[in-house]
Amino acid sequence: MQFTKGHGTGNDFVILPDPDNRLDLTPGLVAALCDRRRGLGGDGVLRVVRAAAHPEGAGLAGEAEWFMDYWNADGSFAEMCGNGARVFVRYLVASGLAEPAEGALPVATRAGVVRALVTADAIAVEMRRPRLYDTATATLGGLTLPGTAVDVGNPHLVCALPSGLELSALDLTRAPEVDATVFPAGVNVEFTAPGEPVDDTDGHVLMRVYERGSAETLSCGTGACAVAAVALRDAGRDTGVLAVDVPGGRLSVTVTEDSCWLAGPATLVATGTLDPTALTPHPPPDPTSPPPPVP
Repeated sequence: MQFTKGHGTGNDFVILPDPDNRLDLTPGLVAALCDRRRGLGGDGVLRVVRAAAHPEGAGLAGEAEWFMDYWNADGSFAEMCGNGARVFVRYLVASGLAEPAEGALPVATRAGVVRALVTADAIAVEMRRPRLYDTATATLGGLTLPGTAVDVGNPHLVCALPSGLELSALDLTRAPEVDATVFPAGVNVEFTAPGEPVDDTDGHVLMRVYERGSAETLSCGTGACAVAAVALRDAGRDTGVLAVDVPGGRLSVTVTEDSCWLAGPATLVATGTLDPTALTPHPPPDPTSPPPPVP
């Protein structure tokens, strides 16, 4: 099995080229691939498949040649991944599978078609404009924080920390407790704090995230878009440019009247051949099982 490893601000992925959709990709195999000690390690898997060859991408084949088949680290599906889309595009261009037309390249995802702009140093993807649609809370231990529910093609809950509480103090070794009636399919939870002013932006936000299906990650692109939309709302603005700092680096989010652009570095770090028979099999995840003990 051929693979490439890549990341966007530390949000890392195992990339599997499978143009004709011949790979028997299962939740157990995905979880084994993403195992950081017995597999390759990653926050998720990006299968590179032609849209026409994948049942979930076939309807978008007229708009985009390639479908980003994204799986979370636990073997579950995700509708969209902003950093994953940027790394996916970097792979398409670097491997010669696609060439941007006038700098733009469309990619089909479970959340629809996104458009990417490619430069040597960064990749920006245009996604749907975040939709703020409800309020809810997230509970960590004895701390309950109010938040804003945001749809960016996948669900998010953005919770601002109260003054005096540092992001570094949060224990994200466990999933935050959320209201399942508001988020029946689970949710990515972002915790935010204000940052110092950054030139040529309309705001600066610091963020940590617990991603459904992947636990805490160093970065979340759609989460950064959700956070930017909430920060602009709180500042009384509908559009603007936000710098969003995640543990893995800095992302730039531009919210327009019609869409949201996520920009930042996307890096390919390794390519090789994997023996899938050497992986330790993982059973499908059981959502009713308690989390394992923290080492």
